[in-house]
Amino acid sequence: MSNPVSGVLAALITPIDDRGRVDLNAFERVIQFVMDRGVDGVVIGGGTAEYPHFALDDRAALAAHAVQRLKGRGKVIASVGTSSIHSTLELARRAADAGSDALLIPMPYFFRYQQQDLAAFCQEVCGSVSTPCFLYNLPSFTNPLDVETAVELLNTVPNLVGMKDSSGQTESLAPLAKARGNGGFSLFVGDDSLLYEALRAGWDGVVSGIACFVPELILAVYRSYRAGKVEEAAAWQAALDAVIDQI
Repeated sequence: MSNPVSGVLAALITPIDDRGRVDLNAFERVIQFVMDRGVDGVVIGGGTAEYPHFALDDRAALAAHAVQRLKGRGKVIASVGTSSIHSTLELARRAADAGSDALLIPMPYFFRYQQQDLAAFCQEVCGSVSTPCFLYNLPSFTNPLDVETAVELLNTVPNLVGMKDSSGQTESLAPLAKARGNGGFSLFVGDDSLLYEALRAGWDGVVSGIACFVPELILAVYRSYRAGKVEEAAAWQAALDAVIDQI
């Protein structure tokens, strides 16, 4: 992967059968659905995928399945968050060995940690693989990353190439873009309602849960803005916000 990474990535759900087991056939159809509509890649095992529900074997298998299914047609980023450093390290190695283009690193959940603990956690996970890694700030469900902590990590950890921020905090958009400057790492918004504002602030793209069922709408916001059609992008964002309100 080259820096900076940009575009629309679909944050995939994890389809299950009526007994809660992973349904790989349905998973393949979801991948085919989003790729046929033009997204730039997929993210496996993130918040939209409800990752705490699934065993490491299932999650590693899903990452491997996605890599095999896409075969270079788009990026595969595997989220490797768990509640402990040990299981996160194991999943990170297995997802990297499966051929994932990058790893997405949420902070640990359940127990609360200080920022220096989260920094040490990220350094340990990134240091365990040579695969590019992204920070994942998901404060509704995991320990929150401060902007200062994220910037320090992004500027010092060699294979940390970007960040997905799902905080929904508009006040984080400008400081992170300013800290990034003209390059160095990629910034992806994880809150679909902030896509237009993130693009205006200079961010590189979106990891979108909404893209699982209306990828065309997410792509319309992104592509309109990138084409310089700012008013059109704002109108598409308004349509996207109406969908979010219905959900």
